[in-house]
Amino acid sequence: MSRLTRRQALGAAAGVAAVVAATGAAQALPARTEGHGADHGTGHSSAGHHSTGRAAATATPGSFDEVYLGRRIQGRPSHGGGHHGHGGGHGGYTVQVDGKELHVMQNADGTWISVINHYEPHPTPRAVARAAVVELQGAALVPLALS
Repeated sequence: MSRLTRRQALGAAAGVAAVVAATGAAQALPARTEGHGADHGTGHSSAGHHSTGRAAATATPGSFDEVYLGRRIQGRPSHGGGHHGHGGGHGGYTVQVDGKELHVMQNADGTWISVINHYEPHPTPRAVARAAVVELQGAALVPLALS
């Protein structure tokens, strides 16, 4: 009978942990993305936008308006091509935290980032707004200075 080495045990444990993490992320994804139909808690509709897979990442997200951790976050598609004409080819999307614009951009893979979470992509603008609220820790959002 062969004995299990420490390296083999650690490798097996890492493999199990990766499977558990991937399964948990896959199960949590529909709850974090904006589904089709009513946007829970806001009454806004995002009909026609599916919340699974890469197709959702390329579809324009619906509007949202909620209070998250005591801060009002809002988001909606815009027609101006983004912040001061820097649309990035995604048709424009406006996000506000307590009435002040949070500059967001959509990456080529469909994920979203903001000036607050530039190196932390999120699946939707709502997720980006929530992450920014957490990162701000109660601080006010200051306007982005452009030359």
